Amino acid sequence: MSITHSDTVKQPAEQKRDSNWRDVMYDVIFKADTVAGKSFDISVIVIIALSVITVIINTVDSIEQEYGNILHIAEWVFTIIFTIEYILRLICCKRPAAYARSFFGVVDLFSIVPTYISVFLPGSHVLLVVRILRVLRIFRVLKLVKYIGESDLLIDALRSSRRKITVFLFSVITIVIIFGSVMYIVETPENGFTNIPQSIYWAVVTLTTVGYGDVTPQTHIGKAIAMVIMVMGYGILAVPTGIVTAEMTKAMGHHNKISTNVCEGCGYRWHDDDAHYCKHCGNTL
Repeated sequence: MSITHSDTVKQPAEQKRDSNWRDVMYDVIFKADTVAGKSFDISVIVIIALSVITVIINTVDSIEQEYGNILHIAEWVFTIIFTIEYILRLICCKRPAAYARSFFGVVDLFSIVPTYISVFLPGSHVLLVVRILRVLRIFRVLKLVKYIGESDLLIDALRSSRRKITVFLFSVITIVIIFGSVMYIVETPENGFTNIPQSIYWAVVTLTTVGYGDVTPQTHIGKAIAMVIMVMGYGILAVPTGIVTAEMTKAMGHHNKISTNVCEGCGYRWHDDDAHYCKHCGNTL
């Protein structure tokens, strides 16, 4: 079979048109520094909000009985829109698997799966609550204002301080176990401290200064221990705040040296200004 010159010219032209189509869709879906990108993000945010409202009000019996059919149709409309969006995001990315495994990729998938599951398992409509996870993407509105990237700063700060926070949490667990065990010995079952887990529950409630009052110490020693835990609670609550704040300060200093180049592989946008590869997926920037 012979290949004509027109065929050899046509193939690169078709590839170029396909590439241009993907590039345009990528700019609209992933980039917020263009008019089309901002319009797309705003539209998605509005649809997300309407979808969440639909899921919430659909749990009210009186509303569900009167507008159940309308809400059901709306739910499927939102699901189809989110499905199309999810597919387009996968098509536009050079590395769709990287996006599918990313946080927002998983959220996108979880936002559409429950509706399809409900077709085969009618009793699984409770899973639609997972759609509320979609509201997390409202953080993308930060891309439209001068505080762009603040959500990434917070995530980076939490990631950097995870070891310190882990040590802190283990310390808190140790404290509540010790104080809970002591209160179990000091107080009697008649006062509500019937076992060590119940006493640990009281220690957690007291240490976090919540104080439900369903379990209270009655002895003088128990009240003295409670006062110590309450005072400790204020200091303990300040520790993680200080840790995260310190890491955010460091991240903000580093943020000034960050560019807004968007990775075409996974969609990550916060890289060092001299970076040539994505720090998440390794794709060339």
